[in-house]
Amino acid sequence: MPIKTPELVLLDLDGTLVDSIPDLANAVNKTLLELSIDERELDSIRNWVGNGVDKLLHRALTNDINGEAEATLFDDAFEKFMTIYNENMCATSTCYPGVREGIDFLKEKNMTLGCVTNKNEQFVGPILEKLGLMNEMSIIIGGDTLPKKKPHPLPLLHAASTFSMDPAQSLMIGDSESDVKAARAAGFQIVCVSYGYNHGNDIHDTNPDAVVDSLADLPELFH
Repeated sequence: MPIKTPELVLLDLDGTLVDSIPDLANAVNKTLLELSIDERELDSIRNWVGNGVDKLLHRALTNDINGEAEATLFDDAFEKFMTIYNENMCATSTCYPGVREGIDFLKEKNMTLGCVTNKNEQFVGPILEKLGLMNEMSIIIGGDTLPKKKPHPLPLLHAASTFSMDPAQSLMIGDSESDVKAARAAGFQIVCVSYGYNHGNDIHDTNPDAVVDSLADLPELFH
């Protein structure tokens, strides 16, 4: 499906721009070991990513995507995780193939770019900086920047309002159902990547406006 050329493009981070699973899994399992809890499989952690650190830790602590850990245990795990991940947030994380080409194309078209993610804001800037994407982003909104995070539309609407952009002239690019729900609720167009962390589910089932295998394929979408 052709996408109407947008003025504002917001991009998700984990699973869209950056393959961050190795560093997240390392921090999760180091946290669990400090709590004398068994490490979790990489594939499980991959399916748990995308709804913010709170959800990730509840899932890791209970080994259940719908699990909720006891409050004291969660608080202890959260404190440990934040310290561990802060020290190793971008040791092995890398941009996906095609990300640089996609970003360059969007910039050439004079689109305003931003990063909207459910990752805590304190981690987003350093990761983007290390991977050479920080200077491309005119706004960064993390999962704790505003009172609500994706799938709530607030982060997208806040970004559009910041630049006085019409949501109908805006595009979200993500990898998960949360991105699709947020975009639909905000009145944005939504393009998803096929390679992300959609909790192990096929992103096509969420009915985005288009699915690409690489951000390098974005030029083929716009009209």
